[in-house]
Amino acid sequence: MSRSAHPAGPRHADVLTEGHYAAPPADLNALDEKVWARTVSRDDDGAVTVGGIEVTRLAEEFGTPAYFLDESDFRARCRAWADAFGPDADVFYAGKAFLSRAVVRWLKEEGLNLDVCSGGELTTALDAGMPAERIAFHGNNKTVAEIERAVRAGVGRIVLDSFQEIVRVSHIAQQLGRRQRVQIRVTVGVEAHTHEFIATAHEDQKFGIALAGGQAAEAVRRALTLDGLELVGIHSHIGSQIFDMAGFEVSARRVVQLLTEVRDEHGVELPEIDLGGGLGIAYTSDDDPREPHEIAKALGDIVSRECEAAGLATPRISVEPGRAIVGPTAFTLYEVGTVKHLEGLRTYVSVDGGMSDNIRTALYDAEYSVALVSRRSDAEPMLVRVVGKHCESGDIVVKDAFLPSDLAPGDLIAVPATGAYCRSMASNYNHALRPPVVAVRDGEARVIVRRETEEDLLRLDVG
Repeated sequence: MSRSAHPAGPRHADVLTEGHYAAPPADLNALDEKVWARTVSRDDDGAVTVGGIEVTRLAEEFGTPAYFLDESDFRARCRAWADAFGPDADVFYAGKAFLSRAVVRWLKEEGLNLDVCSGGELTTALDAGMPAERIAFHGNNKTVAEIERAVRAGVGRIVLDSFQEIVRVSHIAQQLGRRQRVQIRVTVGVEAHTHEFIATAHEDQKFGIALAGGQAAEAVRRALTLDGLELVGIHSHIGSQIFDMAGFEVSARRVVQLLTEVRDEHGVELPEIDLGGGLGIAYTSDDDPREPHEIAKALGDIVSRECEAAGLATPRISVEPGRAIVGPTAFTLYEVGTVKHLEGLRTYVSVDGGMSDNIRTALYDAEYSVALVSRRSDAEPMLVRVVGKHCESGDIVVKDAFLPSDLAPGDLIAVPATGAYCRSMASNYNHALRPPVVAVRDGEARVIVRRETEEDLLRLDVG
């Protein structure tokens, strides 16, 4: 069947999943720079390139599905965060977003610190040469072995997440003849997601020690009495994919109030405050994230104002962007396998990946953009749902988007802003092989995480 011969699917102002109407973009060949890595572009002939290499050539060399990461964009974003906060603050890249040895080396070279939350992430960081003092170790249930490894390595801080962990870390540090620098993660009663924040009733979660009922104050009390700990600050994290700074303002006010209580009770001014991460990125054209310098100024002003009002010296601020750095720098490349039109409903476009390489749509109801990247098309737009090849009805990659109506098997489509939480949350569901991560820069491409093979699967199956 020719590319224009199949029956047309739904077009123009079609009903989307959320129940509202959306018109197709004026030009399906245009690439919105908000959602794509900085070196991605389409030339006059319709070829899409990243780092100076056409995606069709990348597909031929590395196969699909695959994640392609714009290394120069990643490095530039690291520098932008470091420059925005300056030498008197700390930027910790949140490794959970995506971590590999190459990424660790880039972080080290660009002057960022690293936040890890498991023994595996710590091992990767140390193996790739990140100085231990530039590592922070998070997690709500760190094992004894993980804590011992972190203390032996000399990590710069361990973020304490429970009363049991306060004692556990101190005991291990004393056994090893160390005094471990720590922060206490505090649940401040603020949860912020995207454009919403609610200032109460969010102590019901597995992370942190609640301010409510004086629990955080008691945690500080205990930490200050233990010889194995050097309490250096308070940590707070209020949510994910945040665009509005109002939640940070409430959080900072409450953390500074705790610092004030600590000073008044113990005569100690803790020197650090970590406001966490969760800063949002653009997944679609509707998203409008802030630039690092705007975020740095807003957070700095908030903390300075609250500390001045409380008569405290302004503590050293640290933040933990992960998604905000790596998220926009990568896209996932797929090959179209089938195009199925359901008359009067929608068109399903099936690709050679799915929820095994991007669980976020199924897990979080996340929204993404998508584009035809192997050629140019002037066909009229059709509303599609991009789905994977797994045996699940919820195996959805992009819920609703417009693609050209002449889309056909063999075409390449790409989903931008997949650098964060896609490869790091990838699975072998249906015994799928996890895709490679390919770094592209200045006309060169190299694998930094290789594609899994069937031999890898069988090697683990020792039955």
